[in-house]
Amino acid sequence: MIRYYCTKDREELIELMQLNIPHYFALSELEDFITYLDKNVEDYFVVEDSAKIIACGGINYFPDQRQARFSWDVVHPDQHGKGIGKKLARHRMDHIRQKTGIDLAVVRTSQMAYGFYQKMGFELKKIEKNYWEEGFDLYLMTQEVNKKPLSKK
Repeated sequence: MIRYYCTKDREELIELMQLNIPHYFALSELEDFITYLDKNVEDYFVVEDSAKIIACGGINYFPDQRQARFSWDVVHPDQHGKGIGKKLARHRMDHIRQKTGIDLAVVRTSQMAYGFYQKMGFELKKIEKNYWEEGFDLYLMTQEVNKKPLSKK
């Protein structure tokens, strides 16, 4: 089940993030994630299974640029490859499509996850080496909001 994040989820999400360090996130990003949860959440969702949070991901909006940015996508390592991330990404794209004035969805990810977003229809626009931390490159990707979604297969 996908639902909105609430503050009671905070500690569970921090634990989920820690499970993904250092393979998907740099240790230095943990404090940024905590700050995001405390101060920068706009639309943030969690995926629950048997009352346990197994994934989370959000959206932040930049209306002056007509953009929405995927924020802090985290999936429990035991759930990778099971379609959870795909379901959450589609949920957020559908959510963005309901907003007026947003033309472009943006993902800022790393070399560890860019292939996932590429399969979801995002196009690679830029790579910046060691952006997040040594060994964690920025992969800037975009997708037009009006673009027909990929099949549900």
